[in-house]
Amino acid sequence: MKDATLCYLFKDGKVLLQKKAEGKFGGGKWNAPGGKIKSMETPVKAAIREVAEETGLKVEKVQPAGVLQFFDEGGHVFLVHVFRSDRFSGEPRPSREGELQWFPATRLPLEEMWEDDRYWLPALLEGKPFRGSFLFTKGFKSLVKHEVVTA
Repeated sequence: MKDATLCYLFKDGKVLLQKKAEGKFGGGKWNAPGGKIKSMETPVKAAIREVAEETGLKVEKVQPAGVLQFFDEGGHVFLVHVFRSDRFSGEPRPSREGELQWFPATRLPLEEMWEDDRYWLPALLEGKPFRGSFLFTKGFKSLVKHEVVTA
C-alpha cells in the first residue's frame, strides 16, 4: 500500500487545482497538490511539503478532511489522506508537476478530474468529514465501483 496526500487550498471562494503534467501519474487531469508520504513523515507534514514543492505556497495549517482508499484490478493500493487549508502565504508558481489555476468552488472542472472526485468532493466543499473506497480497472483507467460515507 502506498500512502499519499492531497491538499485543497481555498481563497476567496476559489480552489487551487493543478493540471498534472503529461507523463506524471494522473497526467492531464486537474487535482489538488499532493503526493506520496515519505518514510517517517506524517500525513500533515507530507501535505505541507507537497504544496510547497508543487505550488511554492507556504501552508501554515491544514485541516483533515477525509481518507480515500484506491484499488485497481492490477493489485495497486493507495491510501490518500485529504486535507484542506485556507491558511497559507505566497503566490502560486508553476512547477514541473503541472499548471496551476484557481477555480470557483461552485464550478470545478469535474469532467477533467479523476472519475471518483464527483462522489466525495461535495463533502469536502461542504466541510463534512468523509471516507471513500474506489475500485478502478488496471492502471486506474475507469472506475468500477465506489462507496463514500460522510458524517
